[in-house]
Amino acid sequence: MTAGVLVVAQATVANSQGLQLIDLSLEELGNIRVTSVSGRAEPLSDAAASVFVITGDDIRRTGVTSLPEALRLAPNLVVARTSASEYSISARGFNNPAGNKVLTLIDGRTVYSPLFSGVFWDAQEVLLEDVERIEVISGPGGTLWGTNAVNGVINIITRSARDTQSTLVAVGGGNAERLASARYGGRLGANGGFRVYGRYFDRDQTSLENGAAVDDEGHIGQVGFRADWERATDQFTVQGDVYGGDKGQPAPGMFTLNGISRLNPISIAGMNVLTRWEHRLDDDSNLTLLAYYDRTERDAPGTLDDTLDVLDVQFQHLLAPIGPHTVTWGADYRYGKDRIINDDFVAFLPADTGRTWGSLFAQDEIVLRDDVRLTFGARIERNDYTGSEFLPSARVAFRFTDDHLLWAAGSRTVRAPSRIDREFYFPADGPPFLLQGGAGFRSEVAQVYEVGVRGQPLARLTYALTAFHTEYDHLRTLEIAPTGDFLEFANEMDGSTNGFEMWGSYQATDSWRLSVGFTTLNKDLELKPGSDGLNGGVAAEGNDPDHSWHLRSMHTLAERWELDVTVRGIASLPLPAVPSYTAVDVRLAWRLRPDIELSVMSENVLDDSHAEFSDPLTRSEFGRTVFLKVVARM
Repeated sequence: MTAGVLVVAQATVANSQGLQLIDLSLEELGNIRVTSVSGRAEPLSDAAASVFVITGDDIRRTGVTSLPEALRLAPNLVVARTSASEYSISARGFNNPAGNKVLTLIDGRTVYSPLFSGVFWDAQEVLLEDVERIEVISGPGGTLWGTNAVNGVINIITRSARDTQSTLVAVGGGNAERLASARYGGRLGANGGFRVYGRYFDRDQTSLENGAAVDDEGHIGQVGFRADWERATDQFTVQGDVYGGDKGQPAPGMFTLNGISRLNPISIAGMNVLTRWEHRLDDDSNLTLLAYYDRTERDAPGTLDDTLDVLDVQFQHLLAPIGPHTVTWGADYRYGKDRIINDDFVAFLPADTGRTWGSLFAQDEIVLRDDVRLTFGARIERNDYTGSEFLPSARVAFRFTDDHLLWAAGSRTVRAPSRIDREFYFPADGPPFLLQGGAGFRSEVAQVYEVGVRGQPLARLTYALTAFHTEYDHLRTLEIAPTGDFLEFANEMDGSTNGFEMWGSYQATDSWRLSVGFTTLNKDLELKPGSDGLNGGVAAEGNDPDHSWHLRSMHTLAERWELDVTVRGIASLPLPAVPSYTAVDVRLAWRLRPDIELSVMSENVLDDSHAEFSDPLTRSEFGRTVFLKVVARM
């Protein structure tokens, strides 16, 4: 067994017994295995990319209650809360409510919407206690993950059912939200395990800067299961979830009841089932076959009622090493059936449509010397809008000392058109239409160049640094159609971004760890000659801070006490203008017994309220919250 596998086994046992991950050394944490960079398990310290790992214990020790809040732990992401349950999440710029340049996966299931190539974060729920890790890559991932992995990949990985052989009950509440969740795990024969869980989450409405209430309160419930078996050279996984909920929405979703105008809530629902088979061959190669079905339903009165069914089948083959070469190749087929009931405001035409995506990729890692690795890869992906897209990449990694890795990479990736780019119409009762999708809208293209270094200069200190430069072309704009009688989406913007990402950890004492993160972004976009730029031009492509920073302290005060403090600072946003803010979050936990933990968490401790995104007249303000939680493991 390799040292890295041994570390993961130790971490799994520690978590299952309720021990502290801070007991592991920084060197051991660097050997946590990640899969998002090369498509196979490798130590984090060997990953030639800007990747940050959020561990399950990080999530527990911060006391966050949702996936978007957990993602704030990654310094290479910008997480902006827009309402009680909605978020704009980006990497390396282009943050907006319809963000479309970061690909998100949950256990291999892609969760972006073909409507706009982005994520409805209000519908993404998992039992946070069952998250093993979240791998966050800032930068392109098109060769392994396909189109839309332009500026980043968020890969959420939950724990095997074999590692959750217990009963867990968690309840909590505070002045802004409440939750209740439960999970039961057991064995399936000698080599298998299962778990079932349920989770309910309720959020209160937020308010505007003037104190007026925002109709965005909501709740969501979810139940699910997972089963894992291991037999000889095979591993099998079957898992699924069912969820439903609703939340308030602002106008135009209004109805009248007893003469009183009220706002119709947005309802969301869905279900998914996923199966995965991994087969180890005798020659140190392996095969992986993954398939899932995913249904999502979203009814936003006044806008649209959308039902989407997706079937996805993925195959990957890691070949046995051939001399210095290790080749991975695979294929993916995805079919989506989208059915929309257009409402009073906007329309998608045709209302019902079926789309297919197919791809084939290969990647070769070449060991030039013991300390130098070169990786070439490419994916050809076909979509129904633009045909075939070519997504190549090249990476080189140089381990110039035992504790330091220098790497560089160049990639081409694209954001393929979505339904909103091609099939969006306004107003819904046209024609004539004032605005419509562009029939010739093409893929947005990014050429990305990166250089980074990761190392451990001291036994108690680790760090990672990355500099990047990205050239964009064919970015989305709103233009006057050639006929002059309507507006349409087009690709009349280009430009570049430059930036720097840094994070590190210092083990001050055996029981106290400090972490820091800092990012910068310089965005230089411009309209092409002749562009109208009617949707705000450059401003429409994201409202981004030019820098952000994170500080975090994890302190085990005594055998049963933990104190965790997180401070994050976000620079001001240009348009719409949002002031800079600094947020301080504090969690104090007490382990009453080995199987019962009581914690109190407060967000925005030093701040009565602040905004994070959107226009001053409509944006929510977020103030001080307190949340008390009890977790029992039996």
